[in-house]
Amino acid sequence: MTVLDTFRLDGRVAVVPGGGGAIGSDLAKGLAEAGARVAIVGRSEDAATEAARKVESAGSEALVALGDMTSEADAERVIAETVEAFGRVDILVNAIGGGAGKVLHVAHEYPRDDWDWIFELNLRSALLPTQYAVRAMIDAGRGGRILNISSVRGQLGIDAGYSAYVAAKGALDALTRQEATEWARHGITVNAISPTFVDTPQVAMLLDDPVFKSNLVSRIPVGRVGQTADLVGAVLLFCSDASSFITGQILTIDGGLTATQ
Repeated sequence: MTVLDTFRLDGRVAVVPGGGGAIGSDLAKGLAEAGARVAIVGRSEDAATEAARKVESAGSEALVALGDMTSEADAERVIAETVEAFGRVDILVNAIGGGAGKVLHVAHEYPRDDWDWIFELNLRSALLPTQYAVRAMIDAGRGGRILNISSVRGQLGIDAGYSAYVAAKGALDALTRQEATEWARHGITVNAISPTFVDTPQVAMLLDDPVFKSNLVSRIPVGRVGQTADLVGAVLLFCSDASSFITGQILTIDGGLTATQ
């Protein structure tokens, strides 16, 4: 086996909650190009089906599994559907999240309903599918890989009404470390990537503001906003045998932003 072979995912099955999104669909395609069969999990059948086509265009098999990952019943069901269709679960990439730009409030007036929604979207949606995927991994006895998509906002505050989002991503980082310590004995690693702004439709309104974008780019040493392609290499690292001795880590992918803070 060569060094490059350790990044291959042939014979493995990946589940991607949020796989119908702009980031999730590109990550799913990257996993497929490395050899994995991929279950696309989401609430929109159209988006999930389009992401499945990307997986199939990469020469692999795809499963569309519809469900709301803040629902325990749905999380349990989509993992069961994946095991039924593909016989196993080896990798889980939690790509659901965001929403911060839709509910901006000063911290001392942040309303509970918006706070709870951000935590459901960014924390519970990662917790529930992980619990069921890990049970399947432990039962199979082959180990596994869990990867959370966090944000630099889990490490850095921002004076823009983001208190719930910052708290939720900080909690996801802490949960990543805790789960890593508990599941290492089963050969399961748990890590996270922590990007800055990635150019997707979800943040298009913010990036379309020339003042906002100029201020953002001026703080990123490489001088540009992230692209979904910038995340794929790190995802393949954490989902493959190349990272078998790496767990409980949060990898910041931000063009040097946090290095300047």
